This record gives sequence, C-alpha cells and structure tokens, in this order.
Amino acid sequence: MDKRAELGEFLRSRRARLRPEDVGLTHYGGRRRVPGLRREELAQLAGVSVAYYTRLEQGQSQNASDAVLDAIARALNLDEGERAYLHGLARPTPTARRRPRPERVRPGVRLMIESFGNVPAMVIGRRTDALAWNPMAHALLAGHLDVEAPERPADRPNMARLLFLDSHTRELYADWRKKARDAVAYLRLAAGRYPDDPALTALVGELAMKSPEFAALWSAHPVGDCMHNTREYRHPLVGALTLSEEVLPLPDDQGQRIMVWNAEPDSPSAAALRLLADLTSAFGGSELSRGSGLRRPLGSAPRTR
Repeated sequence: MDKRAELGEFLRSRRARLRPEDVGLTHYGGRRRVPGLRREELAQLAGVSVAYYTRLEQGQSQNASDAVLDAIARALNLDEGERAYLHGLARPTPTARRRPRPERVRPGVRLMIESFGNVPAMVIGRRTDALAWNPMAHALLAGHLDVEAPERPADRPNMARLLFLDSHTRELYADWRKKARDAVAYLRLAAGRYPDDPALTALVGELAMKSPEFAALWSAHPVGDCMHNTREYRHPLVGALTLSEEVLPLPDDQGQRIMVWNAEPDSPSAAALRLLADLTSAFGGSELSRGSGLRRPLGSAPRTR
C-alpha cells in the first residue's frame, strides 16, 4: 500500500463527507466546486496553514506531529478507529520489509476456545485468517470446509475472502452488505496498522480484482473495528439464527482476536444452536464438510432427482 497516496485519499474522503455547517462554519450559499469542506476551511479548523495541510494531503509531509494529526482528526470529526488509521498512515514506512511468519495460536488460547463447548468460538488473525476454531464455530460458519484447515497455514480459510468470493458464506448472512462493509472497514484499519505486511496487501489486491463489490467498498474508505454486533444468519442446517458477536483482542498476540457467538437464552436461536451442537456431535466436522444430505435446513424435504 502506498501510504502517501492512501493518506491523501483518506483525508479527501473525510473532507467530502462534511458540510461547512456541520463544523460550525458559515456557508454563504452559491455553488461549491468540490463536495464537502475546502482545504482552507479544514486548515482553519485544525489551526494549521493551508500550505502545510496541502502538503500533508499530497503526501509531501511525512513528519506530522501527533498534535497536528489530532487537530485534523477533531476537525474532521473522526472516530477512534479513523483517528488511529490517520496516525498509522502518517507515520514513516519502515525501510526493511521482513517476510512475516505464519501466525500461530498459543496453546492456552486454543484450550480456551475448546473449553467453550457448545458456544461457537474461533481465533482470527490480523489478516482475517481463521487460525483455530472449535467444532461449533466450524459448523456455524464453514461446515462446508475441512474442519482441520486452520491447522495448515497454507490452506487456512480467510474469512474476508470467503465473505466476498464464497457463495456459501455469502448466503449465510441475512444482511450481507452490512457484514461486507464491516469487513472492509477492518481491513482498512489493519492495512494502516501493518503497512509492511505483503500478505495483507496481496489479500486486498486479490479481493479488489475478483470482487467489484469489494473494490467499491474499498474506494469508499470505511475504517473501523466492529468489536460487538448482533447479526442474523441463514444457516443451511438449522435455519434462521440471531446471534450476538463479541470480539476479544489478545494483547500478547499481535492482531489476533477471539470471536464468540451467543444466542439469547430460551430463544428460537438458542434452540437452533443446541440443534446444531447435536448435529455436530452426531456427525462430526469431517462429515459436515463432505456435503452430505444434511446440507439443507432441518425439517425441509430432501431433494429429489
């Protein structure tokens, strides 16, 4: 990722979404040649010179202080995720690019998600690779894949790639567009945090080439990290579920997070999760991934040839 070009695009996108009246400036009417705030208006709000801000937006200044960046972030009404992204883009790029090692899950973390029993839980890496999952998370999100795939670094499922390029995963989310936007917002944030990660850059490039929807979302510059949510699923075995999604960062494992899904007690979704647990226990992850006759909502009629 060209951080200087990305910085300019990000700042322009955030200027474009603001009107003068949104930030307390007087608008005297008339046609504006550009949408949103002008450079001179933003510079005035941030307390910097127009020339300095212009150089920053054009990628010609790589030494902006934290105080200046914070002032620009306040002027643009950036949230915490966008503010962190701005700081990451403005930092000088490391000169040495080391080949990243495959991410590994600590044994204690693996034991933790396995101990969750019938609660779906998985460990996701900084590039959204599935590093480990318990049987319930596999059955919920990727029962059509090999349950042991996360154990093989070369074959690890990537959740962003599945979301945009895998039809099963696309059909799983009732509000696919919301999930897709959240995924792109996280990848934007990760790209700012790890600009020297060639595997992350390659993933973004692949998705931009293969998915017009990803390319359109990426160009809109969403930035953020959704740490909790409630989503609706359309599972091929147990039907509709509404689940809360919690994301728990692992401070000692750079970029790794635990994701956990729960249903409201005594709800239809809780019953559906129990049914999925029974099916997983009875047939096992390997059987589910073979695409057996169970690949339809339970209770539906079998397909006839």
